[in-house]
Amino acid sequence: MRLLTTGFVLLMAGAAWAGGSNYAIAPGARPNPSGKISEWAVPTPQFARDPAPGPDGNIYVAVMAGNKIARFDPRAKSFTEWALPAGARPHGLLVDRAGQVWYTGNGNGTIGQLDPRTGKVNEHRAPSGGDPHTLVMDAQGIIWFTVQSGNRIGRLDTRTGAITEFKTRGRPYGIALDRAGNVWFCQLGGDRLGRLEPTSGAITELELERGAQPRRMAAGPDGSLWVTLYGTGKLLRVDPAAQKIVKAYPLPAGDRGGPYAVTVDAAGVVWANEIQTDTVVRLDPKTDALRVFSLPSRSVGIRKMIVDADGRLWYMGSHNGRLGVIE
Repeated sequence: MRLLTTGFVLLMAGAAWAGGSNYAIAPGARPNPSGKISEWAVPTPQFARDPAPGPDGNIYVAVMAGNKIARFDPRAKSFTEWALPAGARPHGLLVDRAGQVWYTGNGNGTIGQLDPRTGKVNEHRAPSGGDPHTLVMDAQGIIWFTVQSGNRIGRLDTRTGAITEFKTRGRPYGIALDRAGNVWFCQLGGDRLGRLEPTSGAITELELERGAQPRRMAAGPDGSLWVTLYGTGKLLRVDPAAQKIVKAYPLPAGDRGGPYAVTVDAAGVVWANEIQTDTVVRLDPKTDALRVFSLPSRSVGIRKMIVDADGRLWYMGSHNGRLGVIE
């Protein structure tokens, strides 16, 4: 694979598991969720998406079409919003240990940094521009991100602002890090998973079934990777060390259910939603037991979910503009 670089010398990037998405907040677990579901309307409901927990206990959300970042305080049940630079169109976001919010500027080819204390925004422009999509952060503060239409994987050193780019294919979408620090990503348009080795920049691929359309990916506490197969209605377990598929789990809504978001709690329990049926599925890999939660709203449109430090599952409805939690 061809390497595009800004001159930054690659260092080994160690991975830190935190909620399957490499956020700064390690998730909790609730062995027997009550099933209580609550939802709140986001002030600017213009395709809000991709919630992330912060070290302050709040939940942050990217408001893509509204060009804002929103913060929800679960204690006060109130929202705060910040406007972003024109054209940013934030897609994914995460909050680091210092409380800084990092987001992908899907509309202007940037990785943005919002300081919630001051409202100041700093943008890091990708050398090749494009449409940055989903991001994760490793233990050294390195952000890895996908560029979907641009067919690239990006690496941002948050200390220096230097961005390195790696050329790939297949419309890279969801992304996760394995225990060895390798960068895994979904090739939505290629029915493959990609694996980038950070020291060499070498990319290898794992072929999936025809029509799989892998969307999102999350790492579990045992090192497993979990992938939603949007095209075939399955949840996939992958052994990243062996680079092989361990098991495929057909989900209750069938091959047209549209599995989309996926995350893993501290006990290794996996959560995935079926976007076509407004359902969230909880899988216990130890027993293969499935539990289905029907959401209180219709046409919700979940594209990302996270588990907070208390073991609660948070989701954002892109279509109905409501932030929700399953307790």
